[in-house]
Amino acid sequence: MATVDTTKLSAANSPQRKCPLEFQRNIGIAAHIDAGKTTTTERILFYSGRIHKIGEVHDGAATTDWMEQERERGITITSAAVAAEWITKDGPFEGIPHRINIIDTPGHVDFTAEVERSLKVLDGAVAVFCAVAGVQPQSETVWRQMDKYNVPRIAFINKMDRTGANFLNAVNDIREKLGGNAHPLYLPIGAEENLRGLIDLVAMKAMIYDADDATGATIDVTDVPAEYAEQAKEYREKLIEEVSAHDDVLMEKYLEGNEITEDELRTGIRKATLSLDFVGVIPGSAFKNKGIQRVLNAVVDYLPSPLDIPPQKGHSTDDDETIVEVAPDDSKKVAGLVFKLWSDPYVGKLVFFRIYQGTLEKGSTLINPRTGKTERVSRLMLMHADSREDIDRAFSGDIVALIGAKDVRTGDTLATKGEDIILEPPTFPEPVISMSVEPNSKADQEKLSLGLQRLAEEDPTFVVSTDEETGQTIIAGMGELHLEIIRDRLFREFKVEATAGKPQIAYRETIKNPADGVGKFVRQSGGRGQYGHAEIKLEPLEAGKGYEFDNEIVGGVIPKEYIKPTEEGIKEAARNGTVAGYPVVDFKVRLVFGSFHEVDSSEMAFKMAGIFAFRDAMAKAKPQLLEPVMKVEVETPDEYQGDIVGDINRRRGVIQGINTRGHLVRIHATVPLEQMFGYSTDVRSLSKGRASYSMEPSHFEPVPPNLVEGIVKTQSRAPART
Repeated sequence: MATVDTTKLSAANSPQRKCPLEFQRNIGIAAHIDAGKTTTTERILFYSGRIHKIGEVHDGAATTDWMEQERERGITITSAAVAAEWITKDGPFEGIPHRINIIDTPGHVDFTAEVERSLKVLDGAVAVFCAVAGVQPQSETVWRQMDKYNVPRIAFINKMDRTGANFLNAVNDIREKLGGNAHPLYLPIGAEENLRGLIDLVAMKAMIYDADDATGATIDVTDVPAEYAEQAKEYREKLIEEVSAHDDVLMEKYLEGNEITEDELRTGIRKATLSLDFVGVIPGSAFKNKGIQRVLNAVVDYLPSPLDIPPQKGHSTDDDETIVEVAPDDSKKVAGLVFKLWSDPYVGKLVFFRIYQGTLEKGSTLINPRTGKTERVSRLMLMHADSREDIDRAFSGDIVALIGAKDVRTGDTLATKGEDIILEPPTFPEPVISMSVEPNSKADQEKLSLGLQRLAEEDPTFVVSTDEETGQTIIAGMGELHLEIIRDRLFREFKVEATAGKPQIAYRETIKNPADGVGKFVRQSGGRGQYGHAEIKLEPLEAGKGYEFDNEIVGGVIPKEYIKPTEEGIKEAARNGTVAGYPVVDFKVRLVFGSFHEVDSSEMAFKMAGIFAFRDAMAKAKPQLLEPVMKVEVETPDEYQGDIVGDINRRRGVIQGINTRGHLVRIHATVPLEQMFGYSTDVRSLSKGRASYSMEPSHFEPVPPNLVEGIVKTQSRAPART
């Protein structure tokens, strides 16, 4: 029987709500590429009864990989929302139906924005790891994103059926490489081809899978096998010791040597997980249908409901300094966040929306504080990958799709009129690569513009601009694959025939030394002239600090109304540096002196003075070109290690470390992005197709002086304007 009293539900629940807030979970499935996220999601949908046939990624039949490009490549490109219902057969929530909203996120670094915006609106997550490879580069990126948004999580060690699988090594990887306080909730019985069951460390029972049932649904629950009894006892003791640190009642019982019940331990694990200082770990094999039911039980038992997470913070629409909070309550005014846009060929623009507060009904009108405009919700839908279900109303905690909202973009708040809040939007990395794209005919020009506009609305890391000198259209994104998918979608969805130029690197510029700059803009034309005079001190900042501006004008030598135009001129000049026309980063400007004319001075004159002052200072400050550097990890059989290390060195790479696991070698390096074009072909050639690699943006660093001239000649200046 359930130990949760279902008669004592939160007052935040509407009487019209089918699933109370307490029994709802909004989770993401996130991991490194090819760790098994989509396969895990597919099994969750199967065991919950949402689908009745398992689709495989390698067959292009997985539910959440619905785009043509995903099915062709066998990777996830866009995050997909699905919903399932799960009823646990034991524990505090025994017999209570739970609604689980799931977002399956991409693992490829080029689509990291999809993970970023998903984690922003989710309450909990399942981090999936490969039992053979352990923590991989994109695992670290995803983990940091979870930390950034304070997302409680459990870990699923997948692929326990693979040769070389080692559950405890993977757990130690999480502890050592990610700093996660990871503890097994289950232990595997066997590994590799001998994986046959799990040991539940809470209930101290063994779950043996029926070898004749390929679906993994038939499980024999028995006592822990004698050969595993000592290990199970050891790890249960460690689990209790760790969990007790988060619960005073458990700690007292533990110190007194009293028996701790299953329900007490589950409650303690839940409390520890919600504290963000504990990660329960479950082994299994999604492909072989082992362990997924245990993951679902853990989602219900340990991950938060919308009521368990802290209120969402934002600021007042009238004052950026006034902090406003919203918490789940169906009876209050609606407030929620737009976290994704999608162009649907059948229904138009889909707006993915997380409702943090209130009850939203079809036909409602919401205010967008960014634009001040009202948006009418003509239709309201629940999403199941690329299929949809029309609904009349949605409640706080729900993730839905809206139709009818026009002037919205990712990160916008939508709220009922009178609800004074702008919620904190997700943040996204800047593009690192760009290329020109030209329509093949005049007929394609209009379709190209429309397609690029729609795609830029959907994807905050995809930027479109026009080169002022050549008139070319420039597209910028997170990597070669990202831009390849964009071009493919232009062709398939918008029927645009276009030619793409060679990929260009998004270089940056900075300064090494402080310098002074003077800017004067003086024009006399017989009548009223133009006069602006500004003097600045330009100083370098630490890498990653961005831009700072200090107004040190005293005595009114520049009137207050001309300070802002002067700063605007400085920022405009910084968009095009003096080395090769790329944006300038990591600098501080102090506005220290100037002069004005009672009649001739104007905002435009001081803007021009700011531009001239910055250019003057920049020329004296030893400007230097910065290039994006990638963190690269190559996994290869040991016989190819020498060739691959040599190749990385030839690419101006720096080897950061080499780890050996069995016959596989993992090479960690940093390599300039400019040297990584075409690397996938080269690494396959060097290893006869047996090595694999992944990379992600790491940092910017100065281009070697002997290469600057060549880069300036060969690179277009277009990326500076993206």
